[in-house]
Amino acid sequence: MNEESIGLRDRLIEAGVELLAAEGVQALTLREIARRAGVSHGAPRRYFPTHLELLSAIARRGFAELAARTAATAGADEQADPRQRLTALCRVYLDFARTDRGMFELMFRHDLLASGRLGLRETSLPLFGMLVDLVARARPRTGAAPEIAAAALWANLHGIAQLRDWGSLQLATGSDDVEQLLAAALDAHLEAVQP
Repeated sequence: MNEESIGLRDRLIEAGVELLAAEGVQALTLREIARRAGVSHGAPRRYFPTHLELLSAIARRGFAELAARTAATAGADEQADPRQRLTALCRVYLDFARTDRGMFELMFRHDLLASGRLGLRETSLPLFGMLVDLVARARPRTGAAPEIAAAALWANLHGIAQLRDWGSLQLATGSDDVEQLLAAALDAHLEAVQP
């Protein structure tokens, strides 16, 4: 790809990221992304033969952003207590889900992850690997394998994020504050072991 092609490709992705932040997943049509990028509606097809490929490229940006946030927080001090690092990672994940709702929704769409477009699934694996590693360090060597415990914790976090977005946490608990739920989830998945 020449420099001009890379520039237009990045412009299309950036237009998609901005559209997603402003209007949500439902607004991500090829035509609207092209319009916002200032190109013809057929131009995206030169760089992204399918709509899934363009959506996957946009979602990759989300995974890169989430990875940067988690690395800056949870991965910052390798010597820090594993439970504290795990708690920090969970907070970053929940904050990302709250502040970047459209991107969060796009990143975890099954059709994108399963499609294999642009290696999106592989892009998401390092974050899960960090979660598995921290769960393994923060819990005793008994019970479910770290991968299973980490997947259960991740499912719990994803559920908390979704329920908060729907307004269901407010209805059930009287608050949108996730700190008590996060502490309970960590206790449950780490078998209430304090370091």
